[in-house]
Amino acid sequence: MRPLTIGLCLLLVSFVALSLGVTTAPQGDRDAAFEQCARACNDCQRACDMCATYCAKQLAAGKSDHLVTLQTCQDCATHCAAAASVTARKGPFTDTICTACVEACKRCAVACEKFSDDPMVKSCAEECRKCERACQDMLSHTSRGE
Repeated sequence: MRPLTIGLCLLLVSFVALSLGVTTAPQGDRDAAFEQCARACNDCQRACDMCATYCAKQLAAGKSDHLVTLQTCQDCATHCAAAASVTARKGPFTDTICTACVEACKRCAVACEKFSDDPMVKSCAEECRKCERACQDMLSHTSRGE
C-alpha cells in the first residue's frame, strides 16, 4: 500500500472515530470511568428500589407524603438500571442515558432529601448523589461531555 493511501485510511478512521464519540482520553481512564459509572448506577438502582418499597409501606401506613418519593425512586431506579446496562457494555448511547440519569438522580435526591431524618430515605439520597456524580464524570469521557 502506498504511503498516501495509508494516510487517507488513517484520516478516515480518525473521522469515523470522532463521529462515533471516541475520545482521545487514555483507554485505561476511559474504561475505568465506564466501570465506575456502571457500578454507581447499579448501587443507586438497588437503593432506589429498596427506598420505593419502604415508601410504599409508609404510604400504606397512612403517610401520604411518601407518594412522590415512591414514584421518583421507581423512575430513578429504571433510569439507573438502563444506564448501568448501557455503560457496562460501553454502548454508543452512553452519553444519552447518562444525561438522563444525571437528571433523574438529581430529582430523586431532592425528593428524598426532604426526609433527611429518615435513615432509609437519606441513604437513597446519598446513593443518588453518588450516581449523579459518576454519570456526570462519565459524560466527560464521551464526545458530548459537558
